[in-house]
Order: sequence, then structure tokens, then C-alpha cells
Amino acid sequence: MTPEREEKIKRVLNLRQSGLVVVMENVHDPHNISAVMRTCDAVGVQDLFVLTTVISRHKRFGKKSSASAAGWLTIHQYDNTKECMDAVRKYTEKIYATHLGVASQSLYELDLTQRVALVFGNEHAGVTEECLSYCDGNFIIPQVGMVQSLNISVACAITLYEALRQRQLAGCYNGKPQLQAPEWNSLAKKWGMYDLPPEGV
Repeated sequence: MTPEREEKIKRVLNLRQSGLVVVMENVHDPHNISAVMRTCDAVGVQDLFVLTTVISRHKRFGKKSSASAAGWLTIHQYDNTKECMDAVRKYTEKIYATHLGVASQSLYELDLTQRVALVFGNEHAGVTEECLSYCDGNFIIPQVGMVQSLNISVACAITLYEALRQRQLAGCYNGKPQLQAPEWNSLAKKWGMYDLPPEGV
């Protein structure tokens, strides 16, 4: 491994946001899954939860468009909502779902600097009622057009870049590692770094 490659891995790991998690519930289209994965990697999301309760569990993710991103993410697959959301709760303080409801907030009213999970649902049916019951709130992305809907991958990208904007202002991307040393080292080894200090980062 070249020194430049090693420095890039260190830099990327130091910018991973341990308190920012994405959940995809019953997302069917592999192109949407791939696009979400690329956005997650781009903004520093490490943990992606894939919940499938009304569709079959994904055996693999699209090679052409997501392979480069999927290899850098920690992907957790579940087919039971309670088990998935209980696991998500261990990573976060709040869970918010994209859902148009009476009590839904604007995306721009959310505090995305806290430890938060963001749930995105099926392309047609959205987030299920069961999954919503585990969430602390719902949010919408403001729109002023005739068609009040966005593709899931677009909605996820808009949401995560708002999270990045808020977190940059809060100093979350200042280079101080958010990942705990065992996870940092485990990922570094997985990504090809073997000469690690025994004390970690």
C-alpha cells in the first residue's frame, strides 16, 4: 500500500460519522440502493441498515454501480422490524422517518448534529406503519411543485447533505475520529492497512 493510499484511508476513517445512521426499509430497486450507498460513503455514514419485511432479503447489491461504495460501508441486514430498530437504537438517540403526516417536521427543522438514524421507505408504499411506530418523529423535504414526491435516492441525498452541512458547522468533520478505536482499527485492516499501532487511533 502506498503512503498516499494509507493517508487517504486514515483521513476517511477520521471523518466517519458514528452517530449518523441510515435505514432503508423494503427498498426494492437496486439502482436506488446503489445510489444511497454512494451518498452514505460520500458524507461519512459508515453503518447502513437494510430492512426487508415485505420483499425478499437482498442476496447481493448491484456490482456495477454500488460495488465501490458497498465495500466501504458496514451493511446490516434484517428481516424483522423490531430486531432492526432495536439494533439501530444502540447507535442513536433519535430515529426519524421520511413520512408525510400531520405531525411531520421540515427536514430543516431537525437537529442532525445529534446521534440520529434516518429511515427511508419503499419506493411506492413509503415507510411501514410498524417501522414508524419505532421512530421518534417524521420529516418531509419541502417541495413547491405539482408532484409532491422525490425518488428515495434523491431524498436520501438531500437529507444527508443537510446533515453534513449541520455537522460541518458543529465541528463534526474536524478530523478527530468519532469511531471507537476497535472499530477504526477493524475497518482499517479490512480496507488493507495492516501496520497499525497497538494502541489504535
